[in-house]
Amino acid sequence: MYDRLILNATLVNEGQVQQADVAIQGERIAKIGADLSALAAKEVSDAQGLHLLPGMIDDQVHFREPGLTHKGDIATESAAAVAGGITTYMEMPNVDPLTINAQALEDKYTRATGRSRANFAFYLGASNDNLEEIKNLDPQAACGIKVFMGASTGNMLVDRPEILEGIFAHAPILVVTHCEDTPMIHANEEAARARFGEDVPFTEHPSIRSAEACYKSSSYAVALAQKHGTQLHVLHITSAQELALFQPGPMQGKQITAEACVHHLWFSEEDYPRLGAQIKCNPAVKRLADRDAILAAVNEGRIDVIATDHAPHTWEEKQGTYFKAPAGLPLVQHALPSLLDHYHAGRFSLETIVQKVCHNPAERYQVKDRGYLREGYFADLVLVDLNATSEVTPESLLYKCGWSPFTGHTFQSRIEATFVNGQPAYQQGQVAEAVYGQRLTFNR
Repeated sequence: MYDRLILNATLVNEGQVQQADVAIQGERIAKIGADLSALAAKEVSDAQGLHLLPGMIDDQVHFREPGLTHKGDIATESAAAVAGGITTYMEMPNVDPLTINAQALEDKYTRATGRSRANFAFYLGASNDNLEEIKNLDPQAACGIKVFMGASTGNMLVDRPEILEGIFAHAPILVVTHCEDTPMIHANEEAARARFGEDVPFTEHPSIRSAEACYKSSSYAVALAQKHGTQLHVLHITSAQELALFQPGPMQGKQITAEACVHHLWFSEEDYPRLGAQIKCNPAVKRLADRDAILAAVNEGRIDVIATDHAPHTWEEKQGTYFKAPAGLPLVQHALPSLLDHYHAGRFSLETIVQKVCHNPAERYQVKDRGYLREGYFADLVLVDLNATSEVTPESLLYKCGWSPFTGHTFQSRIEATFVNGQPAYQQGQVAEAVYGQRLTFNR
């Protein structure tokens, strides 16, 4: 007898859309077939009219723990994630204390165990001082090495060329980069202060965090990777200019890959007058032409992965003036619905969405047995109704920060259920009290 049977679903997987049934035993997919209705199961769900996708793997989130938990924490933000169809996340190192050594990494795994509703892994952050930690990293201990090659906070801006050379030459696992050129940004900030004083309008953000500053840094990262043969993944591409650095086509075999984030695929400079600090993020939401170029790059394969860069701040913090309002916005609860709106608009196919948010992140990070609807793989699944709407209201938000730039928008699809390791982590509009998330393992 199987634990769970999902019947009559429309599966989106590995470039195909087809109706099939799925049997789950324990944590894994036991059987996928055209007609499994005769099988015995403890629980049977009729998914007629619903689409079944692998759970989204979000390779870039900031859940703010430890040290910044007034903004969010592993428990609250992972609850929002599963409500949005995200079953796995990879969390960033710029917390307090910084995740720049093996001890800090293991502390975060300890914090997540038994509290994270989605599966989890953490990055080791690079600094100017921890090259030996990077060289000695256990490949199973982190999903990747995060290098801030641009403006950041604390000790995480790596700006010494000899250290960058050492990281790219010796990294034992995937290097991922945030690329902005700090001196250019500082010069742009001073020019904005000279013009506006401290009351710089948020409409200036894409000029301050300019496309040129992004390109200078991302082209440097690509050159370093080419020089050293490094496996490189460049995060949150925001400008048309940068896209020329990356090759179109399928991700398989690429040494250098690129990611776009859902907010850079949605918002543009036209939204700053309405949303202001709510869409202030680094790198910046830029011109409409940049957004449209990134949308096109998803389809041609220059963008290999789509993620969130979920980065909550309190509403009070976001009310500051331009230089005081922090950069970042909460996104995990609405990332997949926003991509499905692009499907409804004819911009992306369902197969492309699944490729970019499920298959490719699993392959790029060498995640073991996740990211696909395959027999023997973990049953990380999301059921979506493409014909039911979902309105973003303040009452519907699960983020600890309590706000969203999407508030007031009605998405054209609805997340019906999310399964993590074979168990219902979210269904009928409710997050399960039980916690099913597990530490990721890697094929390394």
